[in-house]
Amino acid sequence: MRDFVSGSGNVVIESLKGVWSAMANGFSINSGIEEIDQLLSRGGMDSMLLTLWLIIGAVTFGALLEEFGLIGRLIDPMIRSARSTGRLYLTVFASALGLNIVAGDQYIALVLPSRVFRVEFAKRGLAPTNLSRLAADSGTVTSPLVPWNSCGAFMGAVLGVATFSYLPYAIFNYASPALSVLYGFTGFKIEKVEPGAGADQPASST
Repeated sequence: MRDFVSGSGNVVIESLKGVWSAMANGFSINSGIEEIDQLLSRGGMDSMLLTLWLIIGAVTFGALLEEFGLIGRLIDPMIRSARSTGRLYLTVFASALGLNIVAGDQYIALVLPSRVFRVEFAKRGLAPTNLSRLAADSGTVTSPLVPWNSCGAFMGAVLGVATFSYLPYAIFNYASPALSVLYGFTGFKIEKVEPGAGADQPASST
């Protein structure tokens, strides 16, 4: 009985070691079908370290930009010149796309415009859901179109296809933000709230 329990314990331990090893270093299979082998044989967490370092560096860079007030200095003049709702929408899109290009990570391009433009949307009586949808359409879906962005780098590595090669076929990634900006100019699907609601905090640190 002891031998059976001991043997079962060893099997469990070896199984856990195998799972951990596959998670950390990857898994390799030789099924005889090349497509299946390419799909299932991956590098694990170890192969993702470069992407993780890119994300950490981008988030740190974006936090410094915001803390030093550089984001506000760049965006405040754009806000003042965006007199119409359509131009404000276009400004949010340009900011998110620019952050995807400069900061290199979609989290920065999604979070910072949402925080910077929140007060301006409230002052103009535009519901927060409008900004949430616009930021997602502008910051999230455009990130795979930038080769050095963490999303673009990840998809290029996983798919084995250069970013500029799949870009013409990524219709959703540029059609979605284009439609959101069009909504701003036409007023279609724009939710309204009482002007000034939620505008009790400054839009930037400057």
